[in-house]
Amino acid sequence: MQFTVEQKPRFAHITGTGRLNMVGAPKLREVVAQVVDGGSNHVVVDLGGTEFMDSSGLGALIGCLKLARQAGGDLRIANVRPQVRMVLELTSMHRVLTPYDTADAAFADD
Repeated sequence: MQFTVEQKPRFAHITGTGRLNMVGAPKLREVVAQVVDGGSNHVVVDLGGTEFMDSSGLGALIGCLKLARQAGGDLRIANVRPQVRMVLELTSMHRVLTPYDTADAAFADD
């Protein structure tokens, strides 16, 4: 899984491409940790390029959410594809990680 980071005025926008599984999950944790350590505690993970996510990927997202919140911020997800949305809904994690249509919409009301 490949990740890119773009600093926006109100949040860090992380875009992932590939499969968020046991191989990609540690990389996501690493990227989010670097972003938060760099001072950006409001993070959006854009999953539009994520074609598949399993329990390892879900665990990584939850760990990253915890990391951002411990730093006084939040992590939100955007541009969620159907397979990823299904995993979120089957595990009821869509209540914790609310999917937003776009990265800009994720922090629009804050």
